[in-house]
Amino acid sequence: MAAPRASLHLVAPVWNQGTKGIRGLSSTVTPEGSRKKGRMLLQFLTDRFYDVKALREYLLQMRLSNVHQKNRAFTHIKERYGPDIAGAYFILKQGGAVKFQGKEWMGPHGQRRFSLDFFKFQEVPVEAIDASGCTINYEGLDNLLALKELQSLSLQRCPHVDDWCLSRLYPLAESLQELSLAGCPQISERGLACLHHLQNLRRLDISDLPAVSNPGLTQILVEEMLPNCVVLGADWAQGLKLGPEEQSQDTARPLPA
Repeated sequence: MAAPRASLHLVAPVWNQGTKGIRGLSSTVTPEGSRKKGRMLLQFLTDRFYDVKALREYLLQMRLSNVHQKNRAFTHIKERYGPDIAGAYFILKQGGAVKFQGKEWMGPHGQRRFSLDFFKFQEVPVEAIDASGCTINYEGLDNLLALKELQSLSLQRCPHVDDWCLSRLYPLAESLQELSLAGCPQISERGLACLHHLQNLRRLDISDLPAVSNPGLTQILVEEMLPNCVVLGADWAQGLKLGPEEQSQDTARPLPA
């Protein structure tokens, strides 16, 4: 809901008038006058709180709308040019980079403008995507799940990639060999458990995941779940609690010279 513009502009003048009234309360006033000034102050605080709340809600809605807009499905492009062109266009619009088989990388991450030459690659599949830091979310993955020959996917530092997103990656199980989830703040152990479908993975980066409570143990479990995959992440002992004997042995070790 949009914040009333007029009332936001009037906050300072009204507050100045209110402070004059507050200072006036120290002088001798009638009980009725005191109650009136109190009601005025209460009304001012109520109106101001409403403005701040409305503004916060408005900004939040704008942010969510922007994310939703960036993750829309490019159905018309997919129908005309195929899923690989549509997926590439989605990533390039997000500011990421794509690589078609036998071609150079296109659209380095952060570049706002990109060439439309890739529209002529209708018969060439996308083999790698770097979507680092992009605003991809659950809905936006619709643009990528039809890429049947995608071998490498980087989603590192994507703020909206969460456990639900990982549960959607199973359509890429036949082709995907490399996956980076490093630095994704919303991924936890539950989402990583969904990767058991991706048995063709050869390299998985799960480093720097703040929502994972025990990185060392999680890495061990992921390695057991994907035995043919090199898992990059925390040191195996990170987050593991030592027993009393191990703690005493560790504290008894002499310091290095």
